[in-house]
Amino acid sequence: MSSILLRIYDKFVLARPVRALLLTVAVIGFFAWHVPQFKLDASGDSLVLENDRDLYYHRQITERYGSKDVLLLAYVPKADLFAPVVLADLKSLRDELARLAGVEAVTTILDIPLLYTTDLSLSDVAEVAKIKTLEKSAVPKELVLRELHENPLYKGRLLGPDDKTTALLLILPDDPVYRSLLNRRYELREKKYRGEISQTETMELAEVSAKYRARLTILQHEEERLVEMVREVMARHLGQADLYLGGVPMIVADMISFIENDLVVFGVGVLVFLIITLSVIFRKKRWVFLSMFCCGAAVLTMIGYLGLMDWRVTVISSNFISLMLILTMALTIHLTERYLEIHARTPEAEQRALVLETVRTIALPCFYTVLTTAVAFGSLLVSGIRPVIDFGMMMAMGLVVSFVLAFVLFPASVVLLKKDTSGAGEDFSKPFTLIFAGITERHGGKILLFCVFLAVLSGFGMERLNVENRFIDYFRQKTEIFRGMSLIDQKLGGTTPFDLIIDFRREVEPDNVLPDEEATGEAADQFDQEYLFDQEEEEANVSYWFGDVYTMEQIEKIHDYLDGLPETGEVLSLATLGKVTTRLNGNMPLENYELSILHKKMPGAIKELLVEPFVTADLTQTRFTMRIVETGHNMARDVLMSGIRDFLVREMGFADEQIHFTNMFVLYNNMLQSLFHSQIMTIGIVFLGIMLMFLILFRSFYLALIAIIPNVLPVAVILGSMGWFGIPLDMMTITIASITIGISVDDTIHYIHRFQHEFPKDRNYLATVYRCHRSIGRAMYYTTVTIIIGFAILVLSNFIPTIYFGLFTGFAMLVALLGDLIMLPKLLMLFKPLGPGTQSER
Repeated sequence: MSSILLRIYDKFVLARPVRALLLTVAVIGFFAWHVPQFKLDASGDSLVLENDRDLYYHRQITERYGSKDVLLLAYVPKADLFAPVVLADLKSLRDELARLAGVEAVTTILDIPLLYTTDLSLSDVAEVAKIKTLEKSAVPKELVLRELHENPLYKGRLLGPDDKTTALLLILPDDPVYRSLLNRRYELREKKYRGEISQTETMELAEVSAKYRARLTILQHEEERLVEMVREVMARHLGQADLYLGGVPMIVADMISFIENDLVVFGVGVLVFLIITLSVIFRKKRWVFLSMFCCGAAVLTMIGYLGLMDWRVTVISSNFISLMLILTMALTIHLTERYLEIHARTPEAEQRALVLETVRTIALPCFYTVLTTAVAFGSLLVSGIRPVIDFGMMMAMGLVVSFVLAFVLFPASVVLLKKDTSGAGEDFSKPFTLIFAGITERHGGKILLFCVFLAVLSGFGMERLNVENRFIDYFRQKTEIFRGMSLIDQKLGGTTPFDLIIDFRREVEPDNVLPDEEATGEAADQFDQEYLFDQEEEEANVSYWFGDVYTMEQIEKIHDYLDGLPETGEVLSLATLGKVTTRLNGNMPLENYELSILHKKMPGAIKELLVEPFVTADLTQTRFTMRIVETGHNMARDVLMSGIRDFLVREMGFADEQIHFTNMFVLYNNMLQSLFHSQIMTIGIVFLGIMLMFLILFRSFYLALIAIIPNVLPVAVILGSMGWFGIPLDMMTITIASITIGISVDDTIHYIHRFQHEFPKDRNYLATVYRCHRSIGRAMYYTTVTIIIGFAILVLSNFIPTIYFGLFTGFAMLVALLGDLIMLPKLLMLFKPLGPGTQSER
């Protein structure tokens, strides 16, 4: 630290410690006031890329065809599904669910129309009274089973292949206020992304975003309460059946619960561990209390800031509290160790002088360690994944908060305390870390060769890295999310929504099309009256669509292809209606004019269910909705979409630009496919930033290059291990490499900074290594072990990527510590970056 800054620091912090503490506590109190405003977010935005063009297309399609949230309850009775007592329980369960606030409708096997079982002709479809249901009609079990398995409306949706598992579909009402705010917010964000937004629209964007977040919070609370009430109803029926809940609202509610649990468990777990660790290391209550004071103040300030700014924590950033505790603790350990070392060397010095010397010698390396770690977290901004970006920004800001508070609260508090003379003159000559110095001296060459071998082996492992993973695998098998999604995936039509959109080219306008010339008599007269003369243009367009048998045959062929894929579960399209009408027409496909008449006579409720979600009124587009089965086989999303596209182009004759894929399957795949690019970008940026820091700090390119080498190995080992063990990259694991680099260079900076200070004493590289291991080596060992065990606390999470993050980052820190205590000293002795040394013994 420069003499000018040191004098200013001494004047305002150490000379007036009480004032400094009171002012700092007041600032902390201001942010603490906003802690109740701290919020969580588990919305779908946390699984997609920022500014993804497919997301924009998905918004358009959703707005065009409509979409409502659904809760799916899987019901597995302990007796036969069609036993009277089971059906009575199912009816009671349905009725209880239907009465819940926030449920618009409930669909079960009891109330669906049994179209194939009812003796209906096509002309009777509009007569609802004639249609049988399981609840109101005495329909034999065999006929119901046949309908549920054969009718494309119900196939795979309401009854599992075991004829025992059934589904209750809870339709939730749409919120027009939320939808309006979401659409407007997205429109303005698109303008901002394209650089076309005006100043007025910028202000509107801020206002709309605030209203959107407020509305989202209200809806999340309502859905959380609804999920809770549904589970209360489920609990009352567990005697008759096993029940599993699924659907996006349930996943969001449970993920928020996981985030809340992780925040508490990680925070408390790390806090307890750190208290124990500090007690073992320093054996003095004052050092434990001061460290906890700094850590608590940093975390409280950051939580309050997030609440003040309405900056929400996701499952990715849910470990920021534990990380801040760990990294703040590392700073206080360095401060404490340095103070004790100076105190042991000069026990007669006054307290203020000891603290000032501590700050003078440790501030600069701590500043650069914080800066390099902040650069590592900042590199996550290029990932393009919103929760990862937020995580990086939160931690970068949190590190700044930790540094400032640690260097104000800790020194100012120590100045006010009496000197602890019980440890004065403590022997620092034979710490545990001298073992590593001895290994470096005796086996340094072998260690370097082993590191080269390890790097090569890791390189081959990195070639095996992949990004294909399943959302269901993000959760422990004991969680309801996993159990529910697994059952629904395997037995009730799949989980992940996937849409295929096809744009049709029309050479003949609907207005110019006449009915089939062979259609004569009464049928032709009916067609003339209902099609040519009696409808508005838009309605005529849709009717024409139904009168186009060739187009309907194309849609049905595509539908059958999609339904035959092993990856697809439920498949719905306009062909679903065609298959039902064909069956009701004696298995005879309808002619052009019959299709048009059908559309005219079709009740509005059926149109809303079977027509409007799958075709636009202007004939230019049709939609196929699918749910993908992700369990039971290796999921290769790109291969699946490429295969469908190839079929449509080669077999069906569509042009490539007519084919579009959308929905969460595509958005999630885009995020996964971006991970390789994100990983390379983040690693490249963090290494470039750290190399620049090294050049500024060490003022030697040669020394900076040597310092980088021990920090490459941990990253290579971690990514290589993931490749060899078949662990794919995901939103969480792509952060490991850059964070590992950012944290591991802390020890490198501290070691080389002390090495530069010690070397001029005798210009003996080996003796300097031993002196560094006696002093700074102790702090490096304590801080790194603290960080490793702190990361190990993350294994308590229910979110599997967080567990991998904790384990692999902890392991990387172990490799980094060994590299800094063994490999780095050997490199310094081998290449002599500080100039030639003497030949004298240490």
